[in-house]
Amino acid sequence: MTSQPPVYLVDDDRAVRDAVALLLSTYGLRVETFAHPLDFLSRQPELEPGCIVLDLRMPAITGLQLQQKLQESGCGWPIVLLTGHGDMQACRRAFKAGAVDFLSKPVDEHVLMEAVNAAFAALARYREQDEQRALLARLTEREREVLVLVAQGYATKEIAAALELSPRTVETHRAHISEKIGSTSVVEFARLAQASLEPGPGGNP
Repeated sequence: MTSQPPVYLVDDDRAVRDAVALLLSTYGLRVETFAHPLDFLSRQPELEPGCIVLDLRMPAITGLQLQQKLQESGCGWPIVLLTGHGDMQACRRAFKAGAVDFLSKPVDEHVLMEAVNAAFAALARYREQDEQRALLARLTEREREVLVLVAQGYATKEIAAALELSPRTVETHRAHISEKIGSTSVVEFARLAQASLEPGPGGNP
């Protein structure tokens, strides 16, 4: 059985940090805590992908600023924001930037666990898309064009006509695609074709 991803708790308030970490650990989760957002930012590239539970108001940079910096670096890990201050504008900005949830302190344990579980689900989707993009990166531009048309249900002759290629050349491209992605399944082609159209971390395709 695969273990759950880790939870990274970033909060400058030691009492809150210890209490939330203890709560999460009672549910069997792996928790690593950070007292300063810049400490987490410097360590993030070497960490295992996980869920980030992040305080909104911290010294040096805010939770929203850290969220932005992570996105700029290409990190799409899901974030749950915590705050002791009711701030609807910050809430809207957090959701617009892709936060999974925005919770007020003191946080209810069941609400927190629902948010963390939602973050784990989002992380699973992100990692799947990341793997799909890695496969897509192995394809040439022409192979991607053939992939999309195969996924849309077009036959070899139709693809050949659309791309002004010979049917034999299309079949060669299909063989190369299958070899590179390790599958001849049209369903797998469709999944990769969809991934090619979806935005990447931080909104980049």
